[in-house]
Amino acid sequence: MVEVRGELDMATAPQLRDNLQRLIDAGDRQVVVDLAGVGFMDSSALGTLVVMFKALRDVDGRLCLAAVQPGVRRLLSITSVDRVIDIYEDVRGAEADMLSSDGVTGG
Repeated sequence: MVEVRGELDMATAPQLRDNLQRLIDAGDRQVVVDLAGVGFMDSSALGTLVVMFKALRDVDGRLCLAAVQPGVRRLLSITSVDRVIDIYEDVRGAEADMLSSDGVTGG
């Protein structure tokens, strides 16, 4: 799990990407990004999430988002990213779903 706080923008998106890439390089395949502490996200951060979603998908992994705040949720909805990346009300729900689908193909 990656917990993010503050604003996700062009200044902080590279740090998010580096943190997620480290998890992938370490072998993590089920990654939850906790956005409870994020009130603002710009297009560069949105792009970072999509790129890392694809990177995990390419290694049969999964990235999902949890505790997304209303402003960020609107951005995800407007851009239809919420149709691609699963969003959960909280980290517990995301982790539970990850565990229940771990090792399941086609789902």
